[in-house]
Amino acid sequence: MIDLPETAVAAEGAPSEQELVDEGDIAADYIEELLDIADIDGDIDIDARAGRAYLSVTAGSDSNLRLLAKPDTVTALQELTRLAVQAKTGRFSRLILDIAGSRDARAGELASLVDHAISRIEGGAAAASLPPMSSYERKLVHDLVSERGYVSASEGEGHDRHTVITAK
Repeated sequence: MIDLPETAVAAEGAPSEQELVDEGDIAADYIEELLDIADIDGDIDIDARAGRAYLSVTAGSDSNLRLLAKPDTVTALQELTRLAVQAKTGRFSRLILDIAGSRDARAGELASLVDHAISRIEGGAAAASLPPMSSYERKLVHDLVSERGYVSASEGEGHDRHTVITAK
C-alpha cells in the first residue's frame, strides 16, 4: 500500500460526504468491470465513514471470489482501484477495499500480533516491534494497543514503517 505523509492528505482537506459517495461509485464500477472480466461473482456494498469510502465485495459460498481475497491481492486491487478513482476525480483516494471478509480476517491477525507483543512486554521486554504494515493496518494496531492500556508509535520510513508497543 502506498503511504503518503499525513500532511499530504490533510493539505487537500477531508472529502465531503458527496465526494466519498462519488469515490465509492467510481470504485464500484471499476471493481464490477474487473469481476466481469475475470468471470467472478460478487456483490458490492458501498459505505462512507470516517472520511473514507469503503467497498465490500461479498458472494455466496459457492463463488470463486475467494481467489481475490488473499491479503496481497486485496492490497494490490485496492491500490489499482484508488488509482482509477484518482484518474476520474483528480484527488487522492483513501478508500478501503474488503473482499470476502479479508479485512476482518486481517484484523484478527493483527489482534493476534498485538496479543503476542503485549505478552512479551508483560514477560519483561521493554518494547515489542511489529512487522512493517500499511498505514491503515498501523491505525488498527494503534487502536487495539490503546484498548489494551498500552502505548504504540509508528517508526521507520516508507515500506519499513512499523509499530512499536511499550507499557505506559
